[in-house]
Amino acid sequence: MTLPAAPIELPSGQTMPVLGQGTWYLGEHPERRRDEMAALRTGIDLGMSMIDTAEMYGDGASEELVGEAIVGRRADVFLVDKVLPSNASRQGTVQACRRSLQRLGVDHIDLYLLHWRGTNPLAETIEAFAELVDAGDIGQWGVSNFDLSDMTELIEAGGNDCATNQILYNLTRRGPEYDLLPWLREHRIPVMAYSPIEQGRLLGHDQIAEVAARHGVTPAQVALAWVLTQKGVAAIPRSSRSEHVRENAEARDLRLTEEDMTALDTAFPPPAGPQPLEML
Repeated sequence: MTLPAAPIELPSGQTMPVLGQGTWYLGEHPERRRDEMAALRTGIDLGMSMIDTAEMYGDGASEELVGEAIVGRRADVFLVDKVLPSNASRQGTVQACRRSLQRLGVDHIDLYLLHWRGTNPLAETIEAFAELVDAGDIGQWGVSNFDLSDMTELIEAGGNDCATNQILYNLTRRGPEYDLLPWLREHRIPVMAYSPIEQGRLLGHDQIAEVAARHGVTPAQVALAWVLTQKGVAAIPRSSRSEHVRENAEARDLRLTEEDMTALDTAFPPPAGPQPLEML
């Protein structure tokens, strides 16, 4: 069995797993439910115990799937959920969180994120997060899809307790390396990388295939292992089938060499200047 990699320390001193499971688009098709449920449970068995969902995914269908998948396993899971910006007022955030708790069938969410920057004042959302922490509804809070300017505004609004920033980050989306990742590392705020395999679009790239061939692994494992080599970065690949979950879990054991990293840097150059944060 693949063993869990070293967890990432959050600013609070608590930790989160370095590799988890995304659930975007899961739960939306009843005919796939059995496979998706098995995939999530396989991931938990393999130590991919961080499960990320959101009220937006399938209008709560993903949360319901996750809730069913973790019955009897809640203590084994680091549960991440997200509130829509349109719901992120002071009262709206609290209400949205409690609706999510009901759909999940749990009494608390480990890490609760603002899904992206909206029009509600950040100070109101932060106040709501603090209320939810005090009530025991959530353990910690963070943000998603926040660029550097958003992060500085968050801190100015009183967001010093922000535990993470979940962003689009992979070999083809390296823009955050120029300024956002250094800033987050300076402030000891870890990153959760979503779509670390670029929704499968990286799998046909020749250079990734060459690195994979050298190690006798798959291109997906190379792309995922590259993300996991980045300091303070966790990854949440999505998979609806158990065999793909096992493949993802084995990426933790892949050690890319200096030659590999140089080849990947050549094929996917790091940014030479600031770039707007991309989203999917």
